[in-house]
Amino acid sequence: MANASTTQPRIRLSISSSSFQHDAPIPTEFTCDGADESPPLAWSGAPDKTMSYALLVEDPDAPGGTFIHWVLYDLPANTHGLPRGVPKDATLSSPHGAKQGKNDFRKTGYGGPCPPKGKPHHYHFILVALDKPLGMPPGASRDEVVESMRGHELARGELVGTYARVLSS
Repeated sequence: MANASTTQPRIRLSISSSSFQHDAPIPTEFTCDGADESPPLAWSGAPDKTMSYALLVEDPDAPGGTFIHWVLYDLPANTHGLPRGVPKDATLSSPHGAKQGKNDFRKTGYGGPCPPKGKPHHYHFILVALDKPLGMPPGASRDEVVESMRGHELARGELVGTYARVLSS
């Protein structure tokens, strides 16, 4: 049997939003052109041994390389979604104990899509089920979270939304 730290999990989590479909546009209210609040998310299908979740939101289409929009970790295992407009606090009271890291806007919490005008960018909402809470302090970077998850990933799911800012005429 292969070592868990060197294999990708075979179990896929189901992650969705009531505000947009997979591979469809993200509504403006969840972007820098709107209220810039996080969209509601729901998920299911975690393995029984799940102890926590981590959520990363990334834009691989950014001109300078992948841009990180949200780093959220230590979501309790009994969490099955997030409401619209998660507060931008470093430690959340609900879900209790969840922590937020710094995004590439150099802020804590969710920072919505804000691409340069032109072609649509793809925003990957990546949810990972883990066999332990990461136990890191609030404010961790995406790279620190990914490193801490290494060898503890049980399952993952991904929701992709798109967003484009209109070119002025």
